[in-house]
Amino acid sequence: MSAICCLKPNVSRAEAEESFRPSGWRGRFQAAVRGPLRSVADVYIPFRLYRVEIENGGKKDTRLLALDSVSGVLDLYGFDQVPGPEDVTYLETRNHPEARLEESRARELVAEKVRRLIFLTGFFRVRDFAIRVEPLSFEFHVPYWVGFFGSGAEADLAVLDAVRRRAEGAKARTLMRDWLTQ
Repeated sequence: MSAICCLKPNVSRAEAEESFRPSGWRGRFQAAVRGPLRSVADVYIPFRLYRVEIENGGKKDTRLLALDSVSGVLDLYGFDQVPGPEDVTYLETRNHPEARLEESRARELVAEKVRRLIFLTGFFRVRDFAIRVEPLSFEFHVPYWVGFFGSGAEADLAVLDAVRRRAEGAKARTLMRDWLTQ
């Protein structure tokens, strides 16, 4: 088992467990449907960093964006600068899926996601539009907490991004479920 580079988490295991526990009427309803919280695990998803140059109406904008290297379906991560030694940690774990996404497909997905974001700001503002995606040599993992729920043979899961401190949706749950069941 080799060490992986990952972003430092902003959510501890105790905080993750607390966030997975039901609160309020909505939480009690979800607990009745999903079952009780059985366990919590840390999982690390591989990402790759890209420099993205956007030209629109004569203006140039450069962004540092990261795409998950497993399937490319998760939301992009944005950075002001390449994460430094103070932003990452190294650990040994088996709780990480392998990067499977081909580089050419990853670049297409980054461009597609950026294009979609630009068009959401207003289609009529787009003029002389171009996107250039350059892979950087920085690969890292993003920590997630996965809560396992259920009783008996039934199981469900919830995913919490340990850096952004937010619950993830169906894309992340599907990615985790596919990795766990392969």
